Amino acid sequence: MSKKVILDSGEDIGSIHSRFHSRGYLPHCEFSLEPQMLTFNLHDSIPQPVLTVLTEELDILRRLEQQTKRCTKIEDLLDRGLGSCALSDPSIAQITEQAMGFFDEQRYKLHAWVIMPNHVHVLLTPKKEHSIASIVHSWKSFTSNRANKILGRSGAFWQREYFDRKIRNDKHFEDALNYIHNNPVKAGLCVSPELWMFSSASASSKLREDAKK
Repeated sequence: MSKKVILDSGEDIGSIHSRFHSRGYLPHCEFSLEPQMLTFNLHDSIPQPVLTVLTEELDILRRLEQQTKRCTKIEDLLDRGLGSCALSDPSIAQITEQAMGFFDEQRYKLHAWVIMPNHVHVLLTPKKEHSIASIVHSWKSFTSNRANKILGRSGAFWQREYFDRKIRNDKHFEDALNYIHNNPVKAGLCVSPELWMFSSASASSKLREDAKK
């Protein structure tokens, strides 16, 4: 008879494991009606050997403790601006922003986002029957095809995986929102969040209605 393992959060490990699945890399909480912070990045923004080492550090039994530390390492790498930084092209950044806005209020509720040179941060709440995986896949599929045409190239545009964190409470929500808006400042790209165009903090940035035409 198996013994039920209870975590400090009060949840048993079986119930947590049932909400997660892995496609060979990271476990994800796919179906949730709670806010989530997502990060997805260009295929060349993190060297694969580095990503592999970080992935091996993640143990599902200690996920709640390790995820924050691991994501911090990844975000620090992303902020170094490695790789092609194709999202620095305003036309590609605009396509990405439009893709995220297309199903806003239908499949999810967007709370905050920022499009950095080589990665994207999003704070959203999925709506019923729409998994995180399906949401991110639709964004990546649409944008990679369009971006590759603009760049005159083919092949992978986004890295296969994405990184997700469930928002625990109101303070965590505010911290995530502030992190997203301040990411360009932290990376030394601008002096205030409002000056970074492709961000929900910018007055000049909006989810264009023509994305739905």
